[in-house]
Formats: sequence, C-alpha cells, structure tokens
Amino acid sequence: MGDWNLSIGTLSEGAQSRLADMLDNAKCGWRQLANVVTEEPRFRCSENEMTSCSLQVLSPTGSPSRYLLERLSERSCTLAFLLHCLKKMEHHEAAQYLTANVMERFQITVQPQAQHATEGGRVVLVCKAIGPAAMGYQWFRGKEEVLGGSGPELVLCPLTPTHQGHYICRVNHGENFIFSQWAHVRIVRSAGSSTGVSSSFFPPSVSGVRIVRQPRPQVVAEGDSLCLDCFAEANPPPQYQWYHNKQSMPTGKISTLRILCVTTADRGMYSCRVFNLYHEVWSDQVHVKIDPGSSIDASWEEIDAAATPSPARQISKLYATDKVALLMGNMNYLHHRPLRAPMADVHEMTNLLRQLDFKVVSLLDLNWQEMHSAVTEFLLLLDRGVYGLLYFAGHGYENYGNSFMVPIDAPASYTSENCLWVQDVLQRMQERETSLNVFLLDMCRKRNLNDGVPPQPGQLKVTANIVFGYATCVDAEAFEVNKDDLSNGIFINFLKQRVMEDEKVTVMLDRVAEDMGRCEITRGRQALELRSNLSERRALTDRIQSSGCPETTSARNLQWAIAHVLPKSRNLQFDCGVTVQLGFAAEFSNIMIIYTRILENPKDIASCSAHLTDFTEGLDMDLKMSNQENLLDAGSLLPMEILLPAELPGLYTRLKGLQRLTKELTFTVCLQYKYTNLDEEVHERQTVTVGKPLVSKLNLHEPRLPRSYSASSSFDLHSFSHSSSFPEGFGPSFPASETSSIGSASTTWSYYSQPGLSATPSSPGKLNLPVEDDSPELFDSDAPQPLTTSKSLPHGQVEDLTYRFSNMHNFHSC
Repeated sequence: MGDWNLSIGTLSEGAQSRLADMLDNAKCGWRQLANVVTEEPRFRCSENEMTSCSLQVLSPTGSPSRYLLERLSERSCTLAFLLHCLKKMEHHEAAQYLTANVMERFQITVQPQAQHATEGGRVVLVCKAIGPAAMGYQWFRGKEEVLGGSGPELVLCPLTPTHQGHYICRVNHGENFIFSQWAHVRIVRSAGSSTGVSSSFFPPSVSGVRIVRQPRPQVVAEGDSLCLDCFAEANPPPQYQWYHNKQSMPTGKISTLRILCVTTADRGMYSCRVFNLYHEVWSDQVHVKIDPGSSIDASWEEIDAAATPSPARQISKLYATDKVALLMGNMNYLHHRPLRAPMADVHEMTNLLRQLDFKVVSLLDLNWQEMHSAVTEFLLLLDRGVYGLLYFAGHGYENYGNSFMVPIDAPASYTSENCLWVQDVLQRMQERETSLNVFLLDMCRKRNLNDGVPPQPGQLKVTANIVFGYATCVDAEAFEVNKDDLSNGIFINFLKQRVMEDEKVTVMLDRVAEDMGRCEITRGRQALELRSNLSERRALTDRIQSSGCPETTSARNLQWAIAHVLPKSRNLQFDCGVTVQLGFAAEFSNIMIIYTRILENPKDIASCSAHLTDFTEGLDMDLKMSNQENLLDAGSLLPMEILLPAELPGLYTRLKGLQRLTKELTFTVCLQYKYTNLDEEVHERQTVTVGKPLVSKLNLHEPRLPRSYSASSSFDLHSFSHSSSFPEGFGPSFPASETSSIGSASTTWSYYSQPGLSATPSSPGKLNLPVEDDSPELFDSDAPQPLTTSKSLPHGQVEDLTYRFSNMHNFHSC
C-alpha cells in the first residue's frame, strides 16, 4: 500500500493529469479545493496565484487544477491532506480515484457472474483484484457474511435451496475496501423432474457458452441513456466484452452496457463477445441510432406526476449546441461624462465567461455604426440551440419598457435613433432559434425626456428562454466606484462572485440581487431587477453538445475565430547585428498589445532599445502611453507574465479602436543604440505590415445590410461566407481543413509559453489566436477607501465586503 504521508508530487504524471481533469469544472473543482486547503495556512493561495490558475485556460493544454496541484506539491502537501480535502468538498470521484491510485491500483479485475445450477450441483463464484499484498476477501449473501467465504473463490457444493440468492464480495486492505458487483445464484430443477422446466442449462460436468438474451437495436435521443443487454449461460462462468464499431470498449466488461448520456459519437454497431476458459461466442450485431435533440424538441404530452424523472435526470438533458457572448463597454463618450468601470467590467466578464466555454467577443468604446455592426456579427454566431449572452456597460436609458444602449458618439440630446434598441436585438436573437437569451444591462434606466414616441417591437415568439438582468430598477440609476484605478462597477463586483455557480440563470441572478441587498451603501439606491420567462433549468455552466451538423459548427467556429486572429510573432534582423523580437497579444477583441524586446545584442553595442512609431492613421492611441516598460503604464489590464517573464524586459504599446482600422496595420520599428566607443546614438528603422488584426477584419465601421436580410433566418451560417459583412481575406477560398482546427474559446487561444512563441503551428494558413487573461482582484481589500460621496450617500460600512463604495457616480448622462 502507498504511503499517505508522501507529497502530491509523488503521484505519477498520468495520475496528476487524471485528478486535474476531474477538478477542472465550475461546480466542484479547483476553486473549491483552493478554499478547502486554507485549513492549513501554508497552503493558502494568494490572489496572484488564483489568477495564474485561471490563466491556464489560455493554453490549449493548460489546466487550472494541475497548476494548483503543483503549487500544493511545492508546499509539501501530503496525499492524506489532499484526500481529506477532496472528501470535505464531497468530490467522491476524485477521492475514490486518489485512494485507488495510492493503494497501487487497488481494483477488482474479475467480477462474479450470475449462475444457474441444479440442486445438488456445484457453483463457483470468482472475484479477483489487483493491488497491494495481503488483500482480504469476504463474501456476503445479501447482508449476511458467508461462513468460510474469505477467499477470491466461493465454492457452493452441494447446492441446496438455501444457497439461492444474491452474492457480493468485499475486497479490503486495512481500512480501505471496495465491493464487487452482485451475482445471482439460482437453483433450477433437473430436466426430468418437471415438464415445464427448460433443460438447456449446462450441467456441472459440461462446458460451453450459450447466449440466451441478445441485445436489440435501439433509437435514442441525444442526452438520454443507452442500455444494451446480453445474457449468457456458461460453465465455467462467462465473461463479457462489448464492442462499438468493432472497437473494444474499456468499460464494457459486464453483461449490461450502460451509457448514461449519449451523443452522436455513440451511434453505430454494437456487439458483445462472451467467453470462458474454453469457448467463445458473439452476440448479434445491433445498430444504435442517435437522434439529435434537446429537451426543447419534446412533443406535447400529458405529464404523469408519478413518472416525472428526478431533477438530476432532467438536468442531464439540458445542453447548448454552443455558447456565444457579445460584451460591449463604452467609457470615453464624446458628448457625455466619461465612465471608469466598463473597461474592468468587460474584462472581468470576458475571463469568467471564457472559463464557461463561451465564445466571447469583447469590445470597448463603440460608436453607433460599430455597435449595430457588432450585433449583426454576433447574430451570425447564433443558431438553433445556442446560448446567446449580451452584456453592455455604459450610458443608457429606458422609456416605456424599451431599453436603449448609448454609443460613444451620441449627441448631447440623444433619442432612440441615436442608440441601440435592446428589444430589437432580442427579436433578432429569437429569430435564430436560440435555446437561451441572456441580457445583462449595466446601465441607468431613467426616462429620456428628449425621446418622443417609443418604437414598437415586433411580435416575439413564445419561446420561454429569455432572461433580463438589469443592474438597477426602472427609473433608477446605476452606480460605479470613483477610484483612481480601474475598478469593477457595483453590478459586476457582485455578479463575478456568482456567475460560475452551476445554477439556473435566474437562481444565480437572484442570489446576486440578495448580495446587493445586503450592501448597506447600495441599499435603497441600486437593486438588481430580474425579468425572465425561462421555463427550463438552463445555466451558464451547461455543457456544450454538438448539434450533429459539423458544417454549421465549423462555420460558427470560423466566424468567431476570424475576429480574433493575431499577427504572428516575428524576429527582425537589423544591419548592426541586433535581433528584435516582435510579439502580439489581445486584451480585448478590439485592443491589441505589441511588445518588443532585444534577443541578440553584439558585444560592441553598449545599449539599445526598439521603439514603435508611425502607425497607420485612424487608430485610437495615446503616444504618451506607448513604448512603456510595463503593461500598467501602457494602460493595460493584462498581467505582465502573460507576455514576457519579469526577467525579460521589453517595451509595450497598446493599440485601441482596431474596429476603425480601414486598411492594413503598418508601423515602424525604430532601433536606437550606442556603440561602446561612441557617445552618439545611432538609429535604424524597419517598416512592418501585419495585416488587419482581431476585429478589424470584420469592418465594423461599414454599414450592414438592411435588417430584413441581416436578421432573417435564411441568412445563416451556411451562407455567411457570401455576406457583405464577411471579412477581407476569408472568403470561400479559405481552406476547408482549417475549420475543423478551430475549437471553443477555452481551447484555441494562442498562449505564449515562451516570449514570442505561439502555441499554434506556424504553417501557412494557420490562425494565430489571441491571448486574453483573467484580471486580478481590482478592489483593495486591505485598505478600504474613505467615503467622500458626491450624492449624499450614507457613510455606512459594507456588511459583506472588505471595501467601501466611495464617490459613486451614475451611468446616466442627464
């Protein structure tokens, strides 16, 4: 048996990877483990370490749980303490796996099989296990121990009616034990004793295998369970091995094959090989058909209360064919007060939703045309069964139940014509036959007195799949925190603590509302309002399950990916012998970071640096914040380690407003250096063209087709390559093989594990997808800010948080 006092690091590579797979989930995973291990202060993870854990999802092979286990191993966390924590957080699967692994593969390899025999005959039940030496066996008949049944074989001879029943074997080593499966022993009369009894059973003296119950063809809907049964009579007892499309199934070693939640990958031909020491037979080969479906496809029928499936059964059927999110944050308004929080809020939501496998498009500071174009592109990513989420942070208003999002170029006295109409976006989303539509509106809902007769929305389908989460109530303001740094707004500060919970969306938002209600400063001033007609228990954490149409999935993946293509990292060779590395990363879908660092420096050059200048016109950038030594000075929320390790200095430039880029991005790399024997500084320059990165390929600055075309159900993913909004360079000539290589947002981001090196292949035509990060906690929990409120808010202390809201401003521009 293994030593439980050893470190986690003594587990094999495969065992650690398997544990990490079990813990990489939102409901009972690495975050919960990080909380439980704080019982021992030395295992407490800092905020930076938790952020680093989250950042592992940026790597195609990264794992937050594996990273956490490595940190615990470095602090000499023992296997015993890890097992204690897994049991405390009730992760039974991981606890059982760890126990079996530490016990040196303490598992049963041969299960006892059901048998029929005549009275006076002989039955042998066999249970074999592998593991440490000196394992113990104990057989039970029902709940009673079998006297003398303390070995791997239980011999019942001569058989009497008292031997009939169900048998099970317990295998133990010390305090650890596992049970075999049940085996039924049935006593039958001899062939001549009764005319009504079959004589087909094998007598004790005859060997052979006979299948008495064959598997049957089945048609099963996606998400349902599959059960195939093959029962045989044999002497010695039979063993079973199931095959799927002529490939053996590692878990198919008993007479009944069960797959709890089938997908289209489970369709095909099934057969079972039945054998013992002397004989082998094959069952009939049966066809299993998997019909694509979701719970929304169920036909109308009267529900029998007695036959209603359990909640767990209902939950297992709910899934998304994909999950897509459009996040927009407007801060720098041209004619209204600028805001502080939207940048941090969009950044926070991007990182959290990406961990939930959402394809996220995150955009900052959009004008009217760009907002409309972004929504049109967002609609292209929606399809039947997809979960769609739209988040907006910025100025807004509501008139007569209609909500409007204000773009940054809205005039001082704006009306609905100058804004984006939320209810219109909803109607267009409904036309895409989505399974869930979530709107999170972090804006004011005061009346706009400049607006006249509100527009009338069209007829909405009765779909019962809509959720509105408003940051504040009707005719009320939404507030943000007035601090010197970039901090989350009030709504996101509470939402980010709940959004990863595996709960129905409305339940999760209800809890956010309760959390906000307990905050003394916001009580009576800002309260989350929830509106919903959601009739199913759909959650943001629901799994993604293919719709059975790979072409549609590939098209959607490509349509999302083309808006997140980064230029490839490159090395520039200068005449003086200096090599400059040029790298790229995405902070948002329309904000890119460019970094430069010196790779090679000849000995006769005393000092040198590479600066970027002469950028293509039209970009939104502050020259004072370019070519900075750290990302914070460049105005970025990305952590330094996502691009370059601290020991590798470089210069950073942040490019904003890429959606306004009308032509290829061009800039100049200016190398400044001095020779050891000269005081004069020498300059060399190289011009670099990197194409149209990130969202600039979508040309959001251009008007889109009329609504009747852009939102119609015929304008779908199968024809998106011919639409006017398809980006330059990605027309029908794009290689078809590339579509299958683009996966979900959590698996295809290009992560620079080394400076300037992309995790994606560098072969021609491959997409270099961007890096985005999880932001650190932006509120200072150790030093609450003094209250200097400008709206006469009380100086009460927040009840459930370690900071205070100070100098709160609203998102309303009036």
